Amino acid sequence: MEDSPQRAVQGLGSFPWYVGGTQVLGLACVVITGVWMGSYHGGYAWDGSGQEFNVHPLCMVLGLVFLYGDAILVYRVFRNESKRNVKILHAVLHLLALIISIVGIVAVFDFHNHNKIPNMYSLHSWCGMLTFVLFCVQWLMGLGFFLFPGTLMALRSWYLPLHVFFGLAMLAMSLATCLLGISEKLFFSIQDTYSQFVPEGILGNMLGLLLVAFGILVGYVVTREDFRRPPHPEEEALSVHFKTLTEGGGSPTSP
Repeated sequence: MEDSPQRAVQGLGSFPWYVGGTQVLGLACVVITGVWMGSYHGGYAWDGSGQEFNVHPLCMVLGLVFLYGDAILVYRVFRNESKRNVKILHAVLHLLALIISIVGIVAVFDFHNHNKIPNMYSLHSWCGMLTFVLFCVQWLMGLGFFLFPGTLMALRSWYLPLHVFFGLAMLAMSLATCLLGISEKLFFSIQDTYSQFVPEGILGNMLGLLLVAFGILVGYVVTREDFRRPPHPEEEALSVHFKTLTEGGGSPTSP
């Protein structure tokens, strides 16, 4: 037991490398998606053409993967900052991810409608819409339970484990939807030559592997006990005081 604090401190020595790894992998996913759509499919536009469709994968990887993953990590990265400030940053990053993903969804629907292509027929689209709807619900629930005053501590304590679990679950859903989308795009674009290891196919496959690696590393950083946000005496005292006034119990745990 006496060695536990020392092991925790030693474990934190690797923390910046893990966080740096998530950023390298996340940025690589965004860049490769941008290069794929830009170099192999004509770039970007907003005119109902294939170039408008290209906005969709870029926005979804940027919003519902990279920014979403970073929003999950803020409680680990900003370990010693004010908890309220970290909550605000967490909510703002989720809001940015939401806005960017809305742009991506509008782009693909507009492209389909302009070219008389049916909407919402594929497994990719079903998983994507389910993920997006759950993301919106999770964001609104998080605002209501954790950012705005007045929510009972008992409700916060009850909802916190669900919020943490579904946050990671929806990141996994986002990544799974991206993998389905990559496969779908490759089969639509290079079905006849995919098995010949053409450059576009290799690029798409590499993007899929990087997305999986990003999700695994984010999940590891968030779930490793050594990397949890330490308790802050002032915050604990305020939590106990508030809960004593409202309910007469102890303080809730940190995410």
